Amino acid sequence: MHPFLTALMFLTTLPVRSRTPLQPAPLSRAAPWFPLVGLLLGGLLMGASAALGALFPPLLAAVLLTAVWAALTGGLHLDGLADCCDGLLAPVSAQRRLEIMKDPRMGSFAGVGLVLFLMLKVFALLSLPPGAGGWAAMLLAPTLARWLVLWLALQPQARPAGLGAALAEGLQKPALLAAFLPVGLAAALGGWRGAAALLLGAAAAWLILRAAKARLGGVTGDVMGLCIEMVELVTLLTFAARIPIL
Repeated sequence: MHPFLTALMFLTTLPVRSRTPLQPAPLSRAAPWFPLVGLLLGGLLMGASAALGALFPPLLAAVLLTAVWAALTGGLHLDGLADCCDGLLAPVSAQRRLEIMKDPRMGSFAGVGLVLFLMLKVFALLSLPPGAGGWAAMLLAPTLARWLVLWLALQPQARPAGLGAALAEGLQKPALLAAFLPVGLAAALGGWRGAAALLLGAAAAWLILRAAKARLGGVTGDVMGLCIEMVELVTLLTFAARIPIL
């Protein structure tokens, strides 16, 4: 299977036929294609936004678009966000935090965190500027998030046999730079807001990395999911912000 299709199968619920389940080696080769998958997701979100906006009032359209966003990814990254809320915020040891994050049950931190996050995402979508600015935000958010998660995969891992280690195994810096092309394209469409989103998204990823190192001893697959969701949200908020210079 082509690495792009492997990335598509891993990151989305789009129908991709495969005779074999995902393995670490193909997944590592697919990693540089993650941002391109993000760009495709952004295009699908643009189409969904246009259709929903034509059929429903703005608030309902934003709620439905958030549901479509989650459906396209199978809630994969939201699960990581919820697990990180339970694990990173628990006043326990790093080892116990890792155990909590592997527990399939949802704790109170996860429930509150998910509700607040989804509310912010809905209202950020509702507040996007009309026209090209809003389209650029929807293109850039999933693309930038899936590029920054590659950088996160190259950082120290809390679980040596985890997802990050599998991704980093075949990921080289030249491939990481090449994978930036879709990000640069989407950011260019956003003008100054696109440039600001790049900086703020990178800052969010760095803060998440610091928290993961301090509380877990490194990065996990759940931390990568948290990174994707938070970078997407930061990008949307950057475009939604009422700042004249942007």
